[in-house]
Amino acid sequence: MKIAIVGSGYVGLVSGVCLAHIGHQVICVDNNLDKIKTLKKGQLPIYEPGLLELMHEGVRKKRLTFSSSIGEATRKSQVIFLAVPTPPKPNGDADLTYVENVARQIAQHMDAYKLIVEKSTVPAETGKKIRRTIHLNLAKKFKNGSKLLLDFDVASNPEFLKEGTAVHDFMNPDRIVIGVESKQAEQLLKEIYKPLKPKILVTNIASAEMIKHASNSFLATKISFINATAQICDRVGADVLKVAEGMGLDKRIGRQFLDAGVGYGGSCFPKDVDAFIRVSEKSGYDFSLLKEVRRVNENQRHWFVRLVEEKIWNIKDKTIGVLGLAFKPNTDDIRNASALEIIHLLQAEEAKIRVFDPQAMGNARKILKDVVFCENAYAVAEGCDCLLLLTEWPEFKELDFGQIRDVMQQTVIFDGRNFLDGGHLRNIGFDYYGAGRGKSL
Repeated sequence: MKIAIVGSGYVGLVSGVCLAHIGHQVICVDNNLDKIKTLKKGQLPIYEPGLLELMHEGVRKKRLTFSSSIGEATRKSQVIFLAVPTPPKPNGDADLTYVENVARQIAQHMDAYKLIVEKSTVPAETGKKIRRTIHLNLAKKFKNGSKLLLDFDVASNPEFLKEGTAVHDFMNPDRIVIGVESKQAEQLLKEIYKPLKPKILVTNIASAEMIKHASNSFLATKISFINATAQICDRVGADVLKVAEGMGLDKRIGRQFLDAGVGYGGSCFPKDVDAFIRVSEKSGYDFSLLKEVRRVNENQRHWFVRLVEEKIWNIKDKTIGVLGLAFKPNTDDIRNASALEIIHLLQAEEAKIRVFDPQAMGNARKILKDVVFCENAYAVAEGCDCLLLLTEWPEFKELDFGQIRDVMQQTVIFDGRNFLDGGHLRNIGFDYYGAGRGKSL
């Protein structure tokens, strides 16, 4: 099928490349000319394992192209996915300016039936607004407005991709959710995903929009629950890893997303929780549970800094090393990363910061000021009063901590992800502190 993906960020680019991989003709569109130039050169503007190889395959087989023209993409495609940013406003609402602008441009360039599909995470009733925007602009296009000459459908197809495993997630979906208003739209979307042989849930548009917000908010709730539990574990001498294991063995609960640490980050969970709270408020419901989920997450970073201060005494003028800046491993994404907020809190106490991340250094340099960017983890540790593990990159587990110990000023490690072997580190001379494990090891 001929498909356009408007927006070539993490969601749009992965979706477009993978759709080309399963046999469709795909145009990826973005208004960032530098990004399009980068893509046309065969390079990626983001880091995502496995994506570069599939992109080169798509271009080589002439299934994948890149453009800055929504008009060109609209004319050449039957199905148009909207994967543009929907950033949060200060009040938590999703900013749908990009969605409206793209809908308007699609209407201006339509010359036949089109299916316009929401891929971006949007609040309920956005589909109605997209339909209305296209109707109004078609009426203007045909001037008299008495009879629209073109037919179209709007649908919702939320994504459930996790950065770092997005290609695998796309190719092996738990489910495909499609919210539609017509049989034609349903059949087109089913045909698109047919090569994946997925479980498909068909709903109306509002339900599909709600499923994405509800899913991410529920996962955020699990994370905040185990983080609150971790603080209690520290107080009573329990080990949160064992608590999470015992909870997770219950099939009704499951072990996923019960990893205590310094809180969730990234572009999805914080934004989607805020947006779901606002959607609830507008509908007349006070979703106080989600407000507490958000508060617990914000508090977790402050709790971690208080833990550091408690164990190394004064933070002022201390040299603190940070391993990991991305909000999770296998990505270069630092949006809402816990590491960045923790660094800013430490800098407010006049600490000296040294950092390293395998992939996120370039993005971090644009945001972090007055920190020392090091070439590897060993360089970070030199002369440090303590070391903070804030992103669980697999290579950090393989470090020679004996070598790290020998170059540190004080041998103290704070494991913000409960990722390292605390028993081993203590055996070789470190003071080791995890989240919810301090008194149990």
